[in-house]
Amino acid sequence: MRYSREPVKAPRVAGVALRAFVNALESTVGSVILNKLVTDSGIARFRETSAGHASPIQVPLPLGPEPTGVTEPRALALTALTSPTVVPGVKLETAAAFREAYQAGATDPTRVIRKLEDAIFRLEGGDQPMNFFISRKEALVLADAEKSTARWRAGAPLSALDGVPVVLKDEVDLEGFVTTLGTKFRTDVATKDSTVAERLKAAGAIILGKANMNEIGINPIGLNPHHGPARNPFDRTRITGGSSSASAAVVAAGLCPISIGADGGGSIRIPAALCGVVGLKATFGRISEAGVPPLCWNPGHVGPLGLTVADVAAAYALIAGPDERDPVSMRQPPLHLTDFERRSLEGVRVGVCQPYFEDAEPDVVARCREALKVLTDAGAKVVELPPPDLNLILWSHSIIILSEMREAMHDEVLKDSTRFALDSRTNLAIGGHFTSRDYVHAMRHRHKLTREWLELMRTCDVVATPTTACTAPLIPEATLPDGESNLPVVDQLMRFIRVGNLTGFPALSLPVGLDALGLPVGLQLMARPYQEHLLLRLGRVIESTVPRSRPRVHVTALS
Repeated sequence: MRYSREPVKAPRVAGVALRAFVNALESTVGSVILNKLVTDSGIARFRETSAGHASPIQVPLPLGPEPTGVTEPRALALTALTSPTVVPGVKLETAAAFREAYQAGATDPTRVIRKLEDAIFRLEGGDQPMNFFISRKEALVLADAEKSTARWRAGAPLSALDGVPVVLKDEVDLEGFVTTLGTKFRTDVATKDSTVAERLKAAGAIILGKANMNEIGINPIGLNPHHGPARNPFDRTRITGGSSSASAAVVAAGLCPISIGADGGGSIRIPAALCGVVGLKATFGRISEAGVPPLCWNPGHVGPLGLTVADVAAAYALIAGPDERDPVSMRQPPLHLTDFERRSLEGVRVGVCQPYFEDAEPDVVARCREALKVLTDAGAKVVELPPPDLNLILWSHSIIILSEMREAMHDEVLKDSTRFALDSRTNLAIGGHFTSRDYVHAMRHRHKLTREWLELMRTCDVVATPTTACTAPLIPEATLPDGESNLPVVDQLMRFIRVGNLTGFPALSLPVGLDALGLPVGLQLMARPYQEHLLLRLGRVIESTVPRSRPRVHVTALS
């Protein structure tokens, strides 16, 4: 099979034209328009494809070999932070740097939080705010900082992340806060922490607040009409990507070394790439979804973003693992970071489909090729892979995620669809137009695709691609607050993303340099199920060699 990708033919639509289009979709003639949209996008052809004997039930992913090393979460987090990578080019205020400063008495969590509160006030104010946060409670944050300071003075920190500032995407429940999902209509206050928040609090991390996101996580561009567009710290005229928009931006801007995002279609990896930070979408079910309002059940994942691989590894170690509140998480092998510090990659096979890898902007391909060379210089071998069927992948993922999101928002759409943003209404209308046969057919293809990729990855240990096909596009300022429908940009952002969500395989995005405009480029590595430790190991090798740059919008909390 030759590599091919059908160009996106949909025009860019904004303003009055977009509003008229959305109103038409929701009117009595909407089914006619939707039929044409579905036909033009190839869904009619998808309906005739064969899924063989695959059932719509996803067979559990293979657990792999049992680890032989340390598996206790706090010991793993400490391992990650006591062997941080020295990243060339700039000194980063990583979680390890916070821990070292507290341990040495150079500063304390209270002083750090006061400094960060001043910085947040500056960044979120003025004529062009960065729009990082949806909600915060300064008094609560300061109280948590004072408790952490007391623990450090007593020589009894709760974990390696005690006193380290963290931010949560506003898709994750935090007791006492509304989980808005980026909307204006969700107003119920969470009465219990999500498992992720609970585990971070138990580790002593200080949660600064809830991060801005694309409304209901339904678009990878990341603009929010209700809470403002999160702006990219490398260039505030550029998007952050989404839907975990500000979860990536706050890390890049120096407000915290770790944040939490969610990823149903690249929503951790895309903003990580565009904002020049590290993002991990772990294996499906590896990190509990308890306390995360359902948006998409099958492709959805919660996961960490961080300044460096060590930051992500430490957060992953503390938040992952079985949770009785989430039955999906109960079947998994123990967490581990085997060979985390090992630099030699002898015996590691990196799978690359050359035409697929090169289907991106020239600067993106160049930076990713340089990162690939770092891996081969360390002993890894590149293995050529056959081209993926991008049409089947696109159709299957789109039907599953949009159908599930439409079902998750069913009551709210019936109550008043005009409360949603225009781009959300478009996608929800499409999701509501798919049939039950479309959904079952897509689930069968998902099962078939997963089996095929498990077989493919017998020939390699990881698959390497760019994370996104472009660097951060400009924010369409003239179209705000409503934004625009721009499917060609969506395609550029999601081209390499969807397989990880359909199969549930773990995938890591890490920064590998800048393009000619000074915007970050991301490389994506995807591994077999539960092989997060291998992704983190390869990521460390790359980041120890590839120089990093500080963004234009940046604060320091320690110096």
